[in-house]
Amino acid sequence: MTTETRIRPLKQLKATKPFLPDLVYFEPGALDYPKGVSIMAWVKERDIPYRMTSSHNRITNLPGETDQEKYKNAKRTLVVGVRKTLKFDQSKPSAEYAIPISTGCMGHCHYCYLQTTLGAKPYIRIYVNTGDVVQAAKQYIDERAPEITRFEAACTSDPVGLEHITGSLAELITFMAKEELGRLRFVTKFHHVDPLLYLEHNGHTRIRFSINSDYVIRQFEPATSHFAERIEAAGKIAHAGYPLGFIIAPIIWYEGWQEGYADLLQRLADTLPKDATDELTFELIQHRFTKTAKTLIEQRYPKSKLEMDIAKRTMKWGRWGQYKYVYPAEQQTALREFITERIFEHFPEAKIDYFT
Repeated sequence: MTTETRIRPLKQLKATKPFLPDLVYFEPGALDYPKGVSIMAWVKERDIPYRMTSSHNRITNLPGETDQEKYKNAKRTLVVGVRKTLKFDQSKPSAEYAIPISTGCMGHCHYCYLQTTLGAKPYIRIYVNTGDVVQAAKQYIDERAPEITRFEAACTSDPVGLEHITGSLAELITFMAKEELGRLRFVTKFHHVDPLLYLEHNGHTRIRFSINSDYVIRQFEPATSHFAERIEAAGKIAHAGYPLGFIIAPIIWYEGWQEGYADLLQRLADTLPKDATDELTFELIQHRFTKTAKTLIEQRYPKSKLEMDIAKRTMKWGRWGQYKYVYPAEQQTALREFITERIFEHFPEAKIDYFT
């Protein structure tokens, strides 16, 4: 396999529409905040059914006859609430801390670690007290001075897919723009970045796009923006002066993976505006899963072609107290070396933050 492989043209696909929930719940206190009132108005304008609930933990009557149907409907359910816990989790290796503005995702990526993180309640939650979250972030920044403190906003969600409802990323971006020692980072599989393009950011927010081979996106990433949409959005972000990055994840070993990832990086180089390639960063994450995730994925996506044969993997201890299954060392090395070479071939000035 050589990098001169002819690039296959992408099919013309329907534009990915912004997320519109089927049902919205409001938790106690949500309407005491301007953001909660604004979201309620947004819901009513669109005639979206809504209910009041004493707690998201009491949402048990989502429609659906089977577990698969209930899971699918949960993914189209939005819960509007107040973030009570303002102690931020660590977010290595991406950042020092995860900054909580939302939880859950409307995408249906078969491999996603949120399968287990969110357990039996995969509905989407957004928090209206972003002012409290910003104040907590300020305390973390001050405590670590004079070091720079980085915050990851996409650990438990894809906030870009919710920005047209919340405006929360805009709040964080404008806050971090004024913080000499604060930096914001988030990654997305969605292209709806227009609300962010004219914000004052001062270069303190790095926006990254999750990309993958055509095979992986088609097979394992339903309900997300197409590759071409993501790259067009990346060009917009670069033109707006934001630091730009890409996460290739999960890197999957499949028949023809060399061609797939060579195609990916060639296509990225061909379509990304030339002035968007300065100071690019890449993060490389191989596919991994736990036994718990394997069970849930097989229940929720029984026809998935995602390979999760434990006999073909090696065990690695995870930070959440479970073994995860990754590729054997020989395969890891082949994946890392091949993709790294293709990155530097097309983007010689890029930085690879890590391979894990």
